[in-house]
Amino acid sequence: MSMVGYEKHGSVAVLTVDNPPVNAMSPGVPKGICEGVARANAEDDVNAIVLIGAGRGFIAGADIRYFSLPWPDGEEKFADIIAAFEASPKPVVAAIHGHALGGGLETAMACHYRVIVPSARVGQPEVNLGFPPGAGGTQRLPRLAGVKVALDMIVSGRPLKAPKAAEAGIVDKVIEGDLLEGAVAFAAEKGTQDGPHQRARDIEIKLEDRSVFDAMRENIKRKARGMRAPYACIECVEAAVDLPFDEGVAREREIFEVCVASDESRAMRHVFFAERAARKIPGIGKDVKPRTIAKAGVLGAGTMGGGIAMNFANAGIPVTLVEQSQENLDRGMGVIERNYANTLAKGRLSQDAMDACMARITPTVSMEDLGDADIIIEAVFELMAVKKEVFAKLDAVAKPDAILTSNTSYLDVNEIADSIPGRAGNVLGTHFFSPANVMRLLEVVRTDNVSDENLVTTMAIGQAMRKLPIVTGVCHGFIGNRMLEGYFGEASIMIEEGARPLHIDTVMYEYGMAMGPLAVMDLAGLDIGWSKRKDAGGGVATEGRGAFVSNRLCEMGRFGQKTRRGFYVYEEGSRRPVPDPEVDQLTLDAAAHYGLEHREFNDQEILERCLYPLINIGADILHEGHALRASDIDLVYINGYGFPTWRGGPMHWAGTVGLNAVYEKVCAYHETLGFDHWKPSPLLKKLAEEGKTFEDYDKEQ
Repeated sequence: MSMVGYEKHGSVAVLTVDNPPVNAMSPGVPKGICEGVARANAEDDVNAIVLIGAGRGFIAGADIRYFSLPWPDGEEKFADIIAAFEASPKPVVAAIHGHALGGGLETAMACHYRVIVPSARVGQPEVNLGFPPGAGGTQRLPRLAGVKVALDMIVSGRPLKAPKAAEAGIVDKVIEGDLLEGAVAFAAEKGTQDGPHQRARDIEIKLEDRSVFDAMRENIKRKARGMRAPYACIECVEAAVDLPFDEGVAREREIFEVCVASDESRAMRHVFFAERAARKIPGIGKDVKPRTIAKAGVLGAGTMGGGIAMNFANAGIPVTLVEQSQENLDRGMGVIERNYANTLAKGRLSQDAMDACMARITPTVSMEDLGDADIIIEAVFELMAVKKEVFAKLDAVAKPDAILTSNTSYLDVNEIADSIPGRAGNVLGTHFFSPANVMRLLEVVRTDNVSDENLVTTMAIGQAMRKLPIVTGVCHGFIGNRMLEGYFGEASIMIEEGARPLHIDTVMYEYGMAMGPLAVMDLAGLDIGWSKRKDAGGGVATEGRGAFVSNRLCEMGRFGQKTRRGFYVYEEGSRRPVPDPEVDQLTLDAAAHYGLEHREFNDQEILERCLYPLINIGADILHEGHALRASDIDLVYINGYGFPTWRGGPMHWAGTVGLNAVYEKVCAYHETLGFDHWKPSPLLKKLAEEGKTFEDYDKEQ
């Protein structure tokens, strides 16, 4: 069956791409389009052609699978479509709804004209997969939209909505009514006009100030550090300005092919497919549908609870927000309103949208007001006794089928579920990341007895909130924080041995992390770990390796950025960390306390000792079944902990290093250092000995 339909509407041939779910440019689509164009040009009663997509969009772009797979022999390719359009004496009109992204926009720009519905978007997001557009997008877009608009779109990957696309000259007309009807009428009119019809390739590029290229390089310097693709995009647009069209296309293709073959692009494509895999829960079929959530409840109006309430409101779900006192409730609602007002001031939200979101949040000091909620999330203090007390109260007021979730970072959610045995199938964990209204990651903690329906429902709620929900099993710290203890712990241990905080953080920042581990601890607050160590020590902070300096800093009232003193000093109004000789002295005191000799560290050892525990602990989590797949672990670290997307996550990156090399170092560090996070994972050992990667493991499951 052809992936491209052919119909005649009067004098207009309509080619309909039908390759669900997103009309990707898979093998068969170029063939169908080329055959349709040839047929239309051969029929005397046809004077114009419309290309449109079936279903929810035009053409989403290339089929990304075929960046790693060979294209079938003899099959028409993308270049054949473009050649067919540009050689067609009859005008070809792209009719865009939903989205025309990447190869979809390149297809549309090769047509003579473009029409679009008001809600549609166009863009060149290839940079998010580690390469520039490769089918003329960097050459045609500057000719249609101008260099500045095109450069911003291609380098950022951000799409434009239809009105902006029309304003920029990317599309010729916005169709307010039925798209097909409007496109056919537009094409019929153009078909009566004498040719040749305008081709994007023939438009002259005008650029008076070449400084836009250097300005863009400077603008992306921080965000794109370590990356190749954003700079490759700039080079391609420069080629559009400097070279004749065909030479520019050849230069674009040369740069594209180098980027596609890079570790950076392979990593970003890994992330792309990982996000799609994360939606699937093995053992739960498509017949298990999420429940309808008409109303939600949140217990606790602090930083986390307020952010979670905002997530429900943003998703269009009315939410009751409960606090113990009116004072705390008013404070929490004030923070919520200020958060929305800040978004409004930045132009990311309209006043009407803000008012609608605020209206969906009902503040109260009465827990009984949660009685009609379909799901209730508690966001109270991180102590098991407090959590159990709260769930006992919820058990008394919530309706029998309400989903009850704990926003916990570390605690045993099975123990919480067991405390209200009559509701065990309705209890699970939802670990939001701070700030909850901003951070994309959501760990959905699957308890032993939660029903499939309630798990699927909670995942669906996360998606409605525009989060990335990842299923995790019940274990200390779940996926992210369990691994983080090795990362933070090893950084803290190294400073006792002589590594300077700024050296550690600089190495990790240059690797691509958003911040180094010690700077992150300062940002989060050193008092959080100190409190846990005091709880574990019965009121006196425990002092194992890695805790000495942090304990002393907290005893001095140096809790990090909140007090402008932690591992670093922070000037008033600044978040820039400044090294402090007082901390250097504490590291010497720690060395004396543990009988260690300070020594110099090289960058490679710092990198290994920070990152290899992540890989080793991640392998244990995977081996124990607390993560469904290694790629889920990668997504957790990219979206919750600032791991660079272009590295693909710790588990993917380990494969580029070689698991055998990682395993040998883990064994060596375990022998010399002896800490639990260096105890070699059985799964890491097995895969290393078999010459496999974590991606191989995922495929085998």
